[in-house]
Amino acid sequence: MGKALFLKLKESLTSVLPVGIIVFILGMTPYLTLTGRDLLVFGISALALIVGIGLFNLGADLAMTPMGHFIGEGLTKSKKATILLLVSFLMGVLITIAEPDLAVLAEQVASLMNGKLLIVTVGLGVGFFLMQAVLKIIRRVDLTRLLLFYYLVLFSIATVLFGSGKGDLLPLSFDSGGVTTGPITVPFIMALGVGIALTVGGRRANENSFGLIALCSIGPIIAVLLLSIFSKGELSYSVPDYSMAAVLEKGIWTDDFSWAGHFPDRRRGRIHACRLPDRH
Repeated sequence: MGKALFLKLKESLTSVLPVGIIVFILGMTPYLTLTGRDLLVFGISALALIVGIGLFNLGADLAMTPMGHFIGEGLTKSKKATILLLVSFLMGVLITIAEPDLAVLAEQVASLMNGKLLIVTVGLGVGFFLMQAVLKIIRRVDLTRLLLFYYLVLFSIATVLFGSGKGDLLPLSFDSGGVTTGPITVPFIMALGVGIALTVGGRRANENSFGLIALCSIGPIIAVLLLSIFSKGELSYSVPDYSMAAVLEKGIWTDDFSWAGHFPDRRRGRIHACRLPDRH
């Protein structure tokens, strides 16, 4: 466990460290004005980010990878294809709904469509195409043919979307496909495919599980394209102010670990925001 945690922390450090170095270098140039306080807050936040990503990835590997492998192997040995496809569909839907980046995307487009409906639609898209991926392994269907066919369907629906005057929603549809590359979905889908492919066997058992992520990525795109055709409203989203000054001006953590300004007064006492002195 300790060795696995160390490897995950090393991976997260490799991902975050280059960004941190760039920010610190830019902070020493006239192009970006950062005070010592800003750099200190950024450094502490970067350390917390490294630890958080490492622990999250470790948990995903310990939970999702064995679960996917055991489900794929166990259900394939039962030789009940209907149950295997049904479980694959349900797990694809539920795991996709649990992705944190999908919740962020749904919040950004809340003015255009119902966020919960978007989450469920993307989940259904992943679940359906995970079923297609399982059938591909069982039937040993060529991956290239499947990708060509479904991408033809995808671009046909995109043409209809442009024809309806909603071409601005096309980037949203392709962004939703990124949910299949999330830290929860990827370990499960890959482990499920490997478990099924090894149980089915054959000369190309190891290669038979290849391409599941690519195939499952099409599902959310097609699902959101269809949802966008029937959606009403306008896509209006303003980027929040994530600058250091804006965050620090809101106040820092209070003694009861509640974020100042976001909670009402309580019986035991009033929550006071502890603000830093203004800079001159």
